[in-house]
Amino acid sequence: MGIENNLRIIMAKQRIDNVSELISITGLSRNALNKLWHNENMDSVKLGTLLTICDKLNINLSELIEYKPKA
Repeated sequence: MGIENNLRIIMAKQRIDNVSELISITGLSRNALNKLWHNENMDSVKLGTLLTICDKLNINLSELIEYKPKA
């Protein structure tokens, strides 16, 4: 398990259609957002990236990411 994110769900709720639109809203790089979009290498995503998304989308960090302990 590990760290998972809810970026796609949040984007759908806020009617953000694609990563390009999210780039425009957040000012973050496509590379940083693609990691989240594909839920890959979550261990290497910078806290600053997550906090920027939270600030720009007006959400809590706990809404964006979730830690599930490995069994």
